[in-house]
Amino acid sequence: MLRKSFESEIQQVKDDILALGSMVEQAILGSVEALKKRDVKASEKIFAEDQAINAKRFEIENKLMVLIATQQPMAHDLRLLASSFEIISELERMGDYAKGIANINIRMGDAPLLKPLIDVPRMAEKGADMLHRALAAFAAEDVEAAKAIPIEDDEVDALYNQVYHELMMFIIQDPKTIERANWLLWVAHNLERVADRVTNICERTVFIVTGEMREIKATDDEFWKGQPN
Repeated sequence: MLRKSFESEIQQVKDDILALGSMVEQAILGSVEALKKRDVKASEKIFAEDQAINAKRFEIENKLMVLIATQQPMAHDLRLLASSFEIISELERMGDYAKGIANINIRMGDAPLLKPLIDVPRMAEKGADMLHRALAAFAAEDVEAAKAIPIEDDEVDALYNQVYHELMMFIIQDPKTIERANWLLWVAHNLERVADRVTNICERTVFIVTGEMREIKATDDEFWKGQPN
């Protein structure tokens, strides 16, 4: 395969990953919207569509294996292809979180929400936005963006803590609400994990460009000062 053709194949992989990311982003936002509206049919659709996310992940994985086996890439190209395996795995797990939220809405049946959803949709919107920008940084190999995005995980954690404390207050005031509180707590937990996995994608982007595989801490960007771009 000529270099120009190889570069075209790599770009196709990036495009496929962006497409997978878009599917996951829509599933995250859709699952929370369905829960907010108690739209069980919408949740059932999201639950079923997780199969398409899984299929897309395996399609990309097969392409990556072919490229690695036939081209024996080195240095930057090898880091990109190897990291892509990790990124599509992260995306597939995020899709599972959306599926889990859809499943919660289905399992709730006719039970009303314990409280109106305010911070939970904010968590979903923030997580989806972080994911969108993280994948854009990956596609563009934008190290500075990849370093900056994980810092925003603190905002998601703060929203999660707010939800957690509110739900605990409901349980303390009325222990009979524990099951409905747990449903919402699991939803918030899934969304908090989405943001954590976005951080993993950002770490991979930095690795692709710099060759340095380091943990990016949301509350500590001091490490990056003076690091190569």
